[in-house]
Amino acid sequence: MRKILVLHTGGTISMSANEQGDVVPNAVNPLVAAGLDLPADIELQTEEIFNLPSPHVTPERMLELSTRIREAQEHEGITGVVVTHGTDTLEETAYFLDLTLDPEIPVVVTGAMRSSNEIGSDGLYNFQSAIKVAASHGARGKGCLVVMNDEIHTARFVTKTHTTNVATFRTPTFGPVGLVTKDGATFFQELINQDVEPITSCAANVFLIKAYAGMDGMLFDALPESANGLVIEALGAGNMPPATLPALQRLIDRGVPIVLVSRCFNGVAQAVYDYAGGGVELEHMGVIFCRGLNGQKARIKLIVGLSAGKSGHELKHYVNNAIS
Repeated sequence: MRKILVLHTGGTISMSANEQGDVVPNAVNPLVAAGLDLPADIELQTEEIFNLPSPHVTPERMLELSTRIREAQEHEGITGVVVTHGTDTLEETAYFLDLTLDPEIPVVVTGAMRSSNEIGSDGLYNFQSAIKVAASHGARGKGCLVVMNDEIHTARFVTKTHTTNVATFRTPTFGPVGLVTKDGATFFQELINQDVEPITSCAANVFLIKAYAGMDGMLFDALPESANGLVIEALGAGNMPPATLPALQRLIDRGVPIVLVSRCFNGVAQAVYDYAGGGVELEHMGVIFCRGLNGQKARIKLIVGLSAGKSGHELKHYVNNAIS
């Protein structure tokens, strides 16, 4: 018997449209009573751990979810986990779970772009697909996965790319690692360099700022003294307007770790250009380049790294996402 723990957290997948057409939370999750077409040897253990729209989900809620899953992995004999979640912050929760849980037992996160009573609702189908993936032997050891619209993505690189389209979740540059078919899950790629930190608390005051043309240091100087970390979505391959440099240096002198990713949709941040504000100068200043992650994912990784007590070179090696 394959025992799958299902944890519902809220989001569109658990909502319905009211008479005015507005999508609102339900008191009762429609997936709980839904009929599923699953193999007879799959047993579901279902819990509603919380019921929140995903913009209400915080790192502390992600930690609550991770702690519950770890408890089930260690003591309840589960063979897989499915988490239903709102799509706005789904990628951040999924990546948090990826960074904090043993990858051997599959953890699959899914959601919906259309509520349960809308035409073409995708929630029940995605839910069933996620269960199939969580129950598959091929999903073991692959870390947290995101299953939407018949595709299997790694939590590390998947992102929401469209506000309403059911095919919104994509993996830029690298693509999905597998597909869901009538026969179950089929995998074509594997993730490398898996780091796991079973943290018990979340570092606060880790910020995310996006660079833009003509930017100066005002936003960076406005960060509070309690700032524990900063992620910047920088220009191009990893460059900043030169007027930002003094403020960035002041943060570095205060001991605030600064992580840099590209604001570009594809590619990785790297120190290529050697001019004022170029990546070469930023790297020499002590800015940490993070390869392949978007801003919101890099922030999650920085939070986990800081929460695990990492600093200095150890934090840099952890956050920069390099192949070790």
